[in-house]
Amino acid sequence: MEDINLHFTGDFHAIGAANNLLAAMLDNHIQQGNALGIDVKKITWKRCVDMNDRQLRFIVDGLGGKVNGTPREDGFDITVASEIMAVFCLATSIKDLKERLARIIVGYTYDDKPVTAGDLHAQGAMTALLKDALKPNLVQTLEGTPAFVHGGPFANIAHGCNSVMATQMALKMGDYTVTEAGFGADLGAEKFLDIKCRMAGLKPDAVVIVATVRALKMHGGLDKKELATEDLVALEKGIPNLLRHVSNIKNIYKLPCVVAVNRFPTDTDNEIDFIIKKCKELGVNTVLSTVWAEGGKGGEALAKEVVRLCENEKGDFTFSYSDDMTLTQKIEAVVKKIYGGDGINVMPAAKKQIEQLEALGFGSCPVCIAKTQYSFSDDPTKLGAPTGFTVTVKNVKVSAGAGFVVVLTGEIMTMPGLPKKPAAESIDVDDNGKIVGLF
Repeated sequence: MEDINLHFTGDFHAIGAANNLLAAMLDNHIQQGNALGIDVKKITWKRCVDMNDRQLRFIVDGLGGKVNGTPREDGFDITVASEIMAVFCLATSIKDLKERLARIIVGYTYDDKPVTAGDLHAQGAMTALLKDALKPNLVQTLEGTPAFVHGGPFANIAHGCNSVMATQMALKMGDYTVTEAGFGADLGAEKFLDIKCRMAGLKPDAVVIVATVRALKMHGGLDKKELATEDLVALEKGIPNLLRHVSNIKNIYKLPCVVAVNRFPTDTDNEIDFIIKKCKELGVNTVLSTVWAEGGKGGEALAKEVVRLCENEKGDFTFSYSDDMTLTQKIEAVVKKIYGGDGINVMPAAKKQIEQLEALGFGSCPVCIAKTQYSFSDDPTKLGAPTGFTVTVKNVKVSAGAGFVVVLTGEIMTMPGLPKKPAAESIDVDDNGKIVGLF
């Protein structure tokens, strides 16, 4: 587990190196005469590092005189927020990867024309750095079940799914393929279904919505420090959150689904029974999962229900919006249909960005909405299944290589910071080289 979480096969390092190669070539082009006429105030490409470091969010670089570059405002993203991570996960071959990398927009000229990695002739060298990382990594569970672990774009910033190549490979090698889309279903599942499935031509047979007693009690207003105590009142207040996710899958995407209640040691029988009863009242299949404690044995009931759904309950998979809608209409469709909001509030800067992107031909792209994972809304304090809210669109930018338009809402940042007590303080290596404290 430690190897998968730290370095693994070097995928993240390769992505970071390709990202920063492009940044270096961009600044070098400006230094060497700027033949493309890039406006240094309109550069959109940032460097990245696989480390939470708020100190690097906004920096000034190129200091030290003419031979040391052009002074400008700059900043870092975390590696998983790099567009190259999204490109890497959506590419289907080395050829497709290279073409996507060439389309990445790094900035704009003085007359507002986009400048791409292809204009800088960077795609070949970037592909060379990524060619081995592009191969899916085969690992196994503790019980020997094969699994691909490949890529990891943030779900509240990018599209939050593993690579298309890993999914396609799994589909060829197994009778059933299970893939995970990160964070809440309003982020991970929405982006998996509306972006990844659309681009890769995937059509899911069934959906597993994973729920925990702890998360539902938190959505019911219970303090995080009290989640280990039984509280059916908080559970009842929080369960509408789960039911909205279920409704989205069944009624918007028109797919059969099952709720898997992922049991924690502190969950009581009363709480588990309460969730199962509430879901059954609404015709939702619910299965208890104890995989964490019992391994595969604890997931047998869930596996049987998934097989039943795949074989007997054919869905009619539908996206939440169509390609021919405008970018604004697509954002509004997700907010109204998936989040349960009343609509959107597009800030003047974002409105101008949308107009510019549609004029450049990106209006047909799917939208990748970056927002908090703690709420259906863009306000992390609005728990449960809130209604009567609008989502504020602050910034809109294109990930031309990935093929989607990123919509920034709320207080989402592409470079997180460390907490008061970083997890790093608890991590150590013993005399035999074994890592401790990571989990």
